[in-house]
Parts: sequence; structure tokens; C-alpha cells
Amino acid sequence: MLVPEYLKALKERSSQSHVYSKHQSIGLTLAELLDDHKHVALYMKLAKTMNDDFLLQIAKDVVQREQIKNKGAYFMKLLKEKKHS
Repeated sequence: MLVPEYLKALKERSSQSHVYSKHQSIGLTLAELLDDHKHVALYMKLAKTMNDDFLLQIAKDVVQREQIKNKGAYFMKLLKEKKHS
């Protein structure tokens, strides 16, 4: 039967990432750096509206601080602080 094979192929394809634009790629990179895959859509939205280098610079700063437990939250805190200064 072809149906189980087809369903298996669909399941494998759906688990793969489909990146079509730069902001999607940057958003996925941010989520991976910050180990925060639940908020990929948020990072994509930020990458769409803000400077990519600025976002990546903040994310790399957060990654270098090993004592931070919630990197995503700390990233957002730094982003808010740097955005207002």
C-alpha cells in the first residue's frame, strides 16, 4: 500500500525547515543561539522590523554569558534597554 509510505513522507517533510526569506533565517538563527525554539515567530518578526546585525550582536552577547538560565528573556531585556538608549 502506498498510503503509509505517503504519510511517512509527509511527516518527514513537515519536520524540515522551509526558509524563504532573510528575516526567517535570522529568526531561526536567533532561536538556535538563544536555545528558545518556542519563540521562533517572535524572533522572525523582530528580524523583519529591526537591523539584523544589531539583533545578532545582542544574541551573541547573551550566549557568551554562561550564567544566564533564560537566554530568551535576557535577550529581550537587553534589546529593550539598548533600543531606548
